[in-house]
Amino acid sequence: MKNFSIVLNVVLLAAVGYLYYVNFSGKKPGKQPFEGSAGKPGKDSCGRSPIAYVELDSLNANITYIKDRRKELEAEQKSIESDWENGMKGLEAQKNEFLKKGAAITQDEAQRFQDKLIAAQQQIDARKQQLGQQLSEKSFKTMDGIQKKLKEFLEEYNKNKKYLYIFTCGSGLDYMVYKDTTLNITNDVIRGMNEKLKANAKL
Repeated sequence: MKNFSIVLNVVLLAAVGYLYYVNFSGKKPGKQPFEGSAGKPGKDSCGRSPIAYVELDSLNANITYIKDRRKELEAEQKSIESDWENGMKGLEAQKNEFLKKGAAITQDEAQRFQDKLIAAQQQIDARKQQLGQQLSEKSFKTMDGIQKKLKEFLEEYNKNKKYLYIFTCGSGLDYMVYKDTTLNITNDVIRGMNEKLKANAKL
């Protein structure tokens, strides 16, 4: 499900962006961006940078909860495809069996069989479309849940870190032409979310 992975990356990007907007947009009383010399963002008195970034591809690949949900969705997609293919093979087998009658087939029989075959194919296609729609809805609910969990974690994580900006990068979303790897908090996020979600799963 390549498209699902792309959408998931976009959702994760939105989650981190939303966190920044809510917490650091300047709407909180007395909250001013930290500035170094020349009015540019600088380090605080402890030498910490107000900027950090996370790699979305790494989150997708290493957070167990996300991997498990993706596997479940992919398995359902394969099941839908398999169900459709088996249905079409069944119709093909019926057609071949009918054609074995050869010249004995009357025009009326041929027409009735064709109508029956078309109706059956429409049912198979409709079932695939219905199951696909249900899977799509489940996918969006799953991604919404992942977005909420990521937001909750980053809100808690940033209480101590107090970053002013948290950027994201990943396939098709990397607009930073240079990244200082010391600002990469991806491993913290992966480790923290895995621990938190594992603990919640035991409750």
